[in-house]
Amino acid sequence: MFHNDTRDWWHHAAIYQVYPRSFADANGDGVGDLAGIRAKLGYLHQLGINAIWFSPWYPSPMADAGYDVADYRDIDPSFGTLEEAELLIAEAHERDIRIIIDIVPNHCSDAHAWFQRALAEGPGSPARDLFWFRAGRGEHGELPPNDWNSIFNGPAWTRVPDGEWYLHLFAPEQPDLNWENPLVRAEFEDILRFWFDRGIDGIRIDSAALCVKDPTLADFDPSAPPTPHPFEDRDAIHDIYRSWRVIADSYDAPRALIGEVLLADIDRFALYLRPDEMHAAFNFHFLGCPWDAKSLRHCVDATLASHAPVGAPSSWVLANHDVTRTVTRYGRTDTGFEHALRQARHLMPTDAALGLRRARAAALLTLALPGSVYVYQGEELGLPDVERLPDDTRQDPIYHRSGGTDPGRDGCRVPLPWSSSGTSHGFSPSGAAPAWLPQPDWAHLTVEAQQADPGSMLRLYQAALAIRGNESGLGDGPMTWLDTPEAVVAFTRPGGFTCVVNLSTEPVDLPPHTEVLLTSIDLTDGRLPADASAWLRTA
Repeated sequence: MFHNDTRDWWHHAAIYQVYPRSFADANGDGVGDLAGIRAKLGYLHQLGINAIWFSPWYPSPMADAGYDVADYRDIDPSFGTLEEAELLIAEAHERDIRIIIDIVPNHCSDAHAWFQRALAEGPGSPARDLFWFRAGRGEHGELPPNDWNSIFNGPAWTRVPDGEWYLHLFAPEQPDLNWENPLVRAEFEDILRFWFDRGIDGIRIDSAALCVKDPTLADFDPSAPPTPHPFEDRDAIHDIYRSWRVIADSYDAPRALIGEVLLADIDRFALYLRPDEMHAAFNFHFLGCPWDAKSLRHCVDATLASHAPVGAPSSWVLANHDVTRTVTRYGRTDTGFEHALRQARHLMPTDAALGLRRARAAALLTLALPGSVYVYQGEELGLPDVERLPDDTRQDPIYHRSGGTDPGRDGCRVPLPWSSSGTSHGFSPSGAAPAWLPQPDWAHLTVEAQQADPGSMLRLYQAALAIRGNESGLGDGPMTWLDTPEAVVAFTRPGGFTCVVNLSTEPVDLPPHTEVLLTSIDLTDGRLPADASAWLRTA
């Protein structure tokens, strides 16, 4: 089926993240759908990616953009049907593109049949033991069972009419599942088989470190949490992923398990990548790293050092559906990213030209590092974050639960611009309903416009991904740092490939080379300008 078939494709793949609501709308309702994605598979094939990761496509009330799943074995009607998903998988495979889908194990939707049954059957019922229902504190049970706060702001508990409370680490519409209950474990193992049997090549595990809770539900100070943490990275969680690995490995072509593991302790992070657990995990340390040579070098070294003992490939990512887009944050004086500082950095002045220049340089850096790489949809177009969305159009629960003080993540989820025609830049067909989030004037950033411009961000990504796919020394494997000035990062890969990144304010000389393969911007008298990258042949 795959011309580039290997049993460990996740070690080196270039993976493109599709956020289905915002990729392409075929039926004109203003929301992206599977038919729109299928129509753009040729674009993705031409881009040069090896796999697509889909954010949730399941039936959902969309309280959290699909991460509140009502049915894990079907497709949301706004996206299409299960039969269309099977066609998409088959058509992608025909183009040598693998498919990764999101699995959301920490919580489901309050519309899920299990939760509705728990509400109906009441306190003490087996249905309630699938979740974290508890009596409240206080004289009349009017206080939450403990002092835990939601990751989305506010309390982590909601009271139901019969007086009990249920736990939700995210929005109230996302009740946490009780992984102490063997029925929850059996259900998700069956869900994995359901999708693997339909040809899915891998899963991305949402909020992978949160499933297991301290059964005592003890209070704690979030500024100084105890060890082990009451609901994050508890040792028992590894049993879940060991059982999932057995299932993934049982297929003739092993399926990949890729974790969203957001932990500050990089050694604890690496435990999820042991040979009998996940195959790979997202590199949030790199995603949030500022545009600074010393910081980037340290991050790369720490990543490689933590992955080596467990034999897992590193991964590299600049953006996703939860973070400020690269062009915007790299144009700020503070170029890092942290979820906790999103509110403080919102509307911080951005130099758009500088941000684009650095994003181009960062693209070549990222695509040259050892391991797999993720490209969030629109990053290949150099889209900025849309920070000034009208308040009445914002849909992220973070925005609403913070009373509007936290802008949330809608700004990086605005629908893609495909062409100069139509009110939605080709996201929807002519005469369609307005896009679910309004787009700015992106006429100069459309796929159509950039395909015609040899100097565009899209053409840079196409060229870089083509080289990456043809260079045997890229993808997973060794790298060696070169001695450089303090504000320059340079390294070699096997086969005489060298990447140089100039993070200084002045042009720098390139190391001896026989060929310039690609540069993020034109050289100046043979020298690499500031905030620029070059790929060289050095042997």
